[in-house]
Formats: sequence, structure tokens, C-alpha cells
Amino acid sequence: MEWVKSSYSGPNGGECVECALGYGPSGVVPVRDSKRADGPVLILSPEAFAGLVTFARHADLS
Repeated sequence: MEWVKSSYSGPNGGECVECALGYGPSGVVPVRDSKRADGPVLILSPEAFAGLVTFARHADLS
């Protein structure tokens, strides 16, 4: 499984989530905490993942 971090996570990794590539045809998007590679994985529907991305883009991080 190939995990990808957001380009917004910065050079040090930051506090972010990663998603696994190549699962589109199966209809799921695996997501995990980038700091806990051995931790749990959330399995999201494409719609739920799109909602998560939209939420993150509009989140107030201050």
C-alpha cells in the first residue's frame, strides 16, 4: 500500500493524515495519522473522504 501525505504537511511532516493510493476502484479511501504508521486505519467512502478534505480546507487552524 502506498501512503501519500498532503503537500500542505510541510517538510517536517507536520500533524497530518495520509491516504492510500490505488483503492478508487474498490470504492474506499484508507486514511491514517501520519505520525502513527502502525496505528489504526479509517476506511472512508469517496464521498466521506471528499467531505473530510473540504472540512480541512476550511478549518480555522488558529
